Amino acid sequence: MALILAFALVVVMVALGAYYFQSPYYSGVDRTPAQPVPFSHKHHVGELGLDCRYCHTSVEQSSFAGVPESEICMTCHSQLWTNADMLAPVRDSLRDDKPLRWRRVHDLPDYVRFDHSAHVNNGVPCEACHGRVDRMPLTTQKKTLFMQFCLDCHRNPAPRLRPPDAVFEMGWEARRGVDRQQLGERLMARYHTPSTERLTDCSLCHQ
Repeated sequence: MALILAFALVVVMVALGAYYFQSPYYSGVDRTPAQPVPFSHKHHVGELGLDCRYCHTSVEQSSFAGVPESEICMTCHSQLWTNADMLAPVRDSLRDDKPLRWRRVHDLPDYVRFDHSAHVNNGVPCEACHGRVDRMPLTTQKKTLFMQFCLDCHRNPAPRLRPPDAVFEMGWEARRGVDRQQLGERLMARYHTPSTERLTDCSLCHQ
């Protein structure tokens, strides 16, 4: 009897462990960290049509996409909603010359090397990793960003790639009748995308 109970306990523990490591508690999916200002991508991107690069200024040149400096926010908000309470931290930041402390929504482990510029300059859209931010009142993690998530793309990047002018467009779709795999393979040639063997080499992301 004790042996059966011990076996059952092991099974339960394994099941609970498997559930935990696939759950939002571990993956961070649907996590919405509190920010110094409740910035709405839905309003700024979805409704006003701001391009990602307006705020994330280094995304095409750097591994880090960059977060908006208070000066960028105030280019508009020195004229619009100038006295809104929710924007007080931005005004204070500019006045005191102290940057806002934005909290990371997508925070990879330190042993992972991820380069934003290498992805967006080779046809990988923001939406692939960040989801439809144009529908998010508050920025939320929508992908696990687990190693398996990355490998799924690196083993077959073609269906996910976009032409250069569509990388920063939310909800982009290829023209009707266009085969996404074939389009992606042509884009891989255009971008000189490395072989999948190179893309799945451990040293590419773990240096």
